[in-house]
Amino acid sequence: MSIHYKKLVFWNLAAFAVLGSWFWLPNHGFWFELDKAVFYFFNHKLGESQAWVNLIAALNNRAFDGVALLAMGAVYYSFYRKADSEQRRRLVIIGVCMLLTAVGLNQLGRAIPVERPSPTLTFDNVLRLTELASFKTKDSSGDSFPGDHGLMLMIFTAFAWRYLSWKAGLWGCLFVVVFSAPRVMGGAHWFTDIYVGAFAVAAFGLAWLLQTGLMDALVARAQALLPSRSR
Repeated sequence: MSIHYKKLVFWNLAAFAVLGSWFWLPNHGFWFELDKAVFYFFNHKLGESQAWVNLIAALNNRAFDGVALLAMGAVYYSFYRKADSEQRRRLVIIGVCMLLTAVGLNQLGRAIPVERPSPTLTFDNVLRLTELASFKTKDSSGDSFPGDHGLMLMIFTAFAWRYLSWKAGLWGCLFVVVFSAPRVMGGAHWFTDIYVGAFAVAAFGLAWLLQTGLMDALVARAQALLPSRSR
């Protein structure tokens, strides 16, 4: 296996530096001030327009999660469609490995000794989407750290960049911002749930999988073991 030592060290240091600066600073230091500012900026806007309330509420409906899946699937399928049979087989294997990675890293995130309710459950006298909207939506979480939606999007981004192309990776970066934003704007997540918690878990876990050659070896092994149509 080919180990990229510099990238491995960089991403591990980045993960520990970001998470450590949040975890060990008293009351999360400057991160809390940023979280508070972001939350109140969007929360105040909920009182300005019912149309804005309906939009944010719709984006926080469970059905909207399917839009993120469709967007990622569309990027992945655009490469699958152009591939030959052997390349398609490899892409399927990579996709399965990506899903297993998502399950594993989600469990790693849950192992972080932090239980943090969302800002809507932390601050008093705030506007709640569930009270303002006339349809079902989400605006809270009893334990929002790290952000699971952001983590899944970051995992897709890393795999897309590694195994598809840098352009696919850029699409993934856009998806991280766009599809994780509604949870922050609605108050179900803190800004740092995504850009500290999810980032730290993704950077640490994916560094060991992608920069050590471990994932490449797993994909190659699966290709060798699983029968292909040409055989």
